[in-house]
Amino acid sequence: MSKLKESLEKGKFVITGEIAPPKGTDVSKCLHEAEVIKDRVVAVNVTDLQSSVMKAGSLVVSKLLLDRNIEPVFQLTCRDRNRLALQSDLLSVAILGVENVLCLTGDFTTLGDHPEAKPVFDLDSVQLINTAKTLEGGFDMAGKPLEGNPKFFLGAVVNPGAVPLEPQLIKMEKKVKAGVRFFQTQAVYEPEKFAAFIEKVKHLNVPIMAGVVLLKSAGMAKFMNANVAGVSVPEALIDRMQKSTDKVKTSIEITVELIKELKGLCQGIHIMPLGWADKIPEILEQAGI
Repeated sequence: MSKLKESLEKGKFVITGEIAPPKGTDVSKCLHEAEVIKDRVVAVNVTDLQSSVMKAGSLVVSKLLLDRNIEPVFQLTCRDRNRLALQSDLLSVAILGVENVLCLTGDFTTLGDHPEAKPVFDLDSVQLINTAKTLEGGFDMAGKPLEGNPKFFLGAVVNPGAVPLEPQLIKMEKKVKAGVRFFQTQAVYEPEKFAAFIEKVKHLNVPIMAGVVLLKSAGMAKFMNANVAGVSVPEALIDRMQKSTDKVKTSIEITVELIKELKGLCQGIHIMPLGWADKIPEILEQAGI
């Protein structure tokens, strides 16, 4: 059984991390990041061409994590694959022994480093979740029987800071009905707004892990405010980073404060270190986790 599934079902407060495959064939850096955090997290997400930037695939890196006794969360986006390829990748990752699958629609290709790439979007995230459940039932989308059924622990994403929020809530309910067993959120920097979001979705009774992205600079914060929908870094935090003479220390302090405020509101924290995986053990130590 997936350790992530077991931990969430037992009501444990769960920490997950995240790594990105390389833009190339040298996997040493991303595997090192996973090794650094493996004893402090339950599972490690492997991003799937995040922000539509061409990189190595999440499937192969998920297998490399398994080989190192690190539990992966395989991220799968609909942007680059039709229903044939999506079903094939779901079967492939199940054959490799990966159970945790995070289903995403995916960012538009125009946001990435190959803006001329043709997007697919044959399915969206809700349809992908339904597809995974269909495969679990022993059939493909065309109703053809499978020779062996996969087993998944399905997750999805939600943006608690989206404006308006209602479409997120509606889609979240659809994902739960489709078979999602946990959610990881977009980056949260305003615990008060997150608390209001949690109040609106508590009836769904599905574990929610608050997303935390380490701020590296005031410039990064301003970029996210301008370009990442639903993410709002308060001016007070931007000012702290701007004035800081030790940005790493300040970033750690801010992350620790956020985790302390968020951990009473949800079932876990999903930390997206963006290359600062080596800071996670210290952050969790200071946060008392």
